[in-house]
Amino acid sequence: MAISNWRSKRNAATRHFFLLFIGIFAAAFFILLPSTTTTPVVVGTEENSASSSSSASDLYLPSLHFARRSVLALRSDPLNARAELIRKQVGDHAAVASAYASYARRLNLESSKQTRLFAELARNLSLLLSAHRPLLDPAAPLNEDSVRGFERGVKERIRAARFLIADAKDFFDNQLKIQKLKDTIFAVNEQLSKAKKAGAFSSMIAAKSIPKRLHCLAMRLMEERIAHPDRYVDPPIPPPELEDPKLYHYAIFSDNVLAASVVLNSAVHNAREPWKHVFHVVTDRMNLGAMQVMFRSKDYAGAHIEIVAYEDYKFLNSSYVPVLRQLESANLQRFYFENKLENATKDTTNMKFRNPKYLSMLNHLRFYLPEMYPKLHRILFLDDDIVVQRDLTALWKIDMDGKVNGAVETCFGSFHRYAQYMNFSHPLIKEKFDPKACGWAYGMNFFDLDAWRKEKCTEQYHYWQNLNENRTLWKLGTLPPGLITFYSTTKPLDKSWHVLGLGYNPSISMEEINNAAVVHFNGNMKPWLDIAMNQFRSLWTKYVDYDMELVRQCNFAA
Repeated sequence: MAISNWRSKRNAATRHFFLLFIGIFAAAFFILLPSTTTTPVVVGTEENSASSSSSASDLYLPSLHFARRSVLALRSDPLNARAELIRKQVGDHAAVASAYASYARRLNLESSKQTRLFAELARNLSLLLSAHRPLLDPAAPLNEDSVRGFERGVKERIRAARFLIADAKDFFDNQLKIQKLKDTIFAVNEQLSKAKKAGAFSSMIAAKSIPKRLHCLAMRLMEERIAHPDRYVDPPIPPPELEDPKLYHYAIFSDNVLAASVVLNSAVHNAREPWKHVFHVVTDRMNLGAMQVMFRSKDYAGAHIEIVAYEDYKFLNSSYVPVLRQLESANLQRFYFENKLENATKDTTNMKFRNPKYLSMLNHLRFYLPEMYPKLHRILFLDDDIVVQRDLTALWKIDMDGKVNGAVETCFGSFHRYAQYMNFSHPLIKEKFDPKACGWAYGMNFFDLDAWRKEKCTEQYHYWQNLNENRTLWKLGTLPPGLITFYSTTKPLDKSWHVLGLGYNPSISMEEINNAAVVHFNGNMKPWLDIAMNQFRSLWTKYVDYDMELVRQCNFAA
C-alpha cells in the first residue's frame, strides 16, 4: 500500500514538472517571438511618425521605427515564399525550354517542329511571369486566391513543359549537347583571351605614358632654369669629392626628375653621415636643366651631387656602343613602339617588356660604369623606382670575394632561372650557360669597379650585344645581357637589402618591406602613376618635396 502511494505521488510530481517545463518553454517562445519578427515599417502620416518617434526613444534601436507583427501579418510570409518558389520554377523551366529550342534549331530536320514548340513554351512562361509581376513584388499585399490562381496556371505549363521535354529527348543526340557546350566554352575562352590581351595592352600604354603632373613639373623647372641661368651654372672646377674613392658613391640614371629626387631624398634622409655620400645623377640633355634646378634648390645635408647629361661622355657613340647602333634599326623601333592592339599583342609573353625605356641610352649606361668613373673603386647603382629605407654604407664593408656585382638573387623553385630570360635553343647560349642558374635583380647593385676592369665585363657585354642584333639570344631589356655579362661574377646579397615587386605584387608583407634596406617598385604600377597600388604608394610619397613651390603648382598633394 505504501509502495503504491509512493509511486502515485512520484508520477504526479513528474507530470507537474513536465507541465511546468512545457509552460515555461511556451512562455519564453511567445515572449521572444515578437522581438524576432520585427521589421521596419514605412511611416505613412505625420501622426504615425510622431507617435513612432516618441515610442522609439525607449527602444534599443532609436534610429529605426519598428512595429510588432500581428498574426494577420505573419500569414503573408508563407505566401511571399510560395510566390517566390513558383517564380523560380517558371524561370528554371523557361531556361530549359530555351536551351532545347537552341539545340533543335541546330538539328534543322526532325526537330523543326520541336523548335517551334519549345520557343512557344519559353515565350508562354515568360508571358506568365509578366502577367503576374505584382505577385512577385515583396512589398505588394498578397491574398490566397491570387497566389492559388498563379500556381494553377504555372502547374499547367510546367506539366506541358515536362511532357514536351520527355518526348523530345529522343530527338537530341548527346554528342550535339557536348559539342554545344564545347563551343560555348571555346567562345568564352576566346573572350577571356581578348580581354587579357586588351588589359595587358592598356597597362603597357599606362606605363609608357607621362602623367600631366610630371610633365608640368619638368616644364616649370625648365622655365626656372631659363629665367635664372646664373643660379644653376656648374662651377668651373668640379669639386674633388666627386672623384674621391674614400667617399660613398651612388649612380642614378634617369630622365624622371621627381623619381630621381625621391631616390636621393630617401638615401640622404636615412644616411648617418650624409656629407660623406656622393650622388652621380645622369640624365639626357633634354632634362638636364630641370634636374639642375631640382637638385640645386636646396641643401641635401651636405651630400655632394653631380648632374650631367650622358651626351657629355664622348666615348658613348654608335661606333663604340652596340646599342646606339642597333637603335637605328627600323625593326627594333617597331618592336618597341608598336601601338596597334592587334600587332602589339601578338607576342603576349614579352609584351610587358615592349617599353621604349629599353631604347634609351640611360638604360644601358650601367654597362659603362668603370669608364664613366675611372678613379672610383666601388659604386652603388640605384634605379629611379626605388626607395632607400636605411643607411647603406655597410655595403662598402662587404667582402666581394673578387666578384664584380653584388645583387639579391630572385630565383625560387623553377622561377627566375636563366632559362626564362634567354633562348637556350640557340647553340651559343646552350654551350656557355646553365639554364638552371639563379637570376638576380637590377635596381640596387653594388659594383667592384676594379674587379670589373680585371674581368673585362664591358667587352663581354659588347660581344654578346653584337651577337644579339636580331634578338635571337634574348628579347627583353637589359636584365638578360646583365645576367650574361656578370655570369659567375655575381655575389649574392642577403634578401633584406633589396625587396622587389612593389610595382606588380600586392601580396608582399609589410614585415618584409619594413625590414628592407631598399624597396623596389619594379613593374608597370609605378608609384607616380595613377595605377600604383595604394598600400605601397605612401612608402614613396613621403620622400616627395611637397615643400617645393613648383611641386605644389603641379597639383602634387601630400
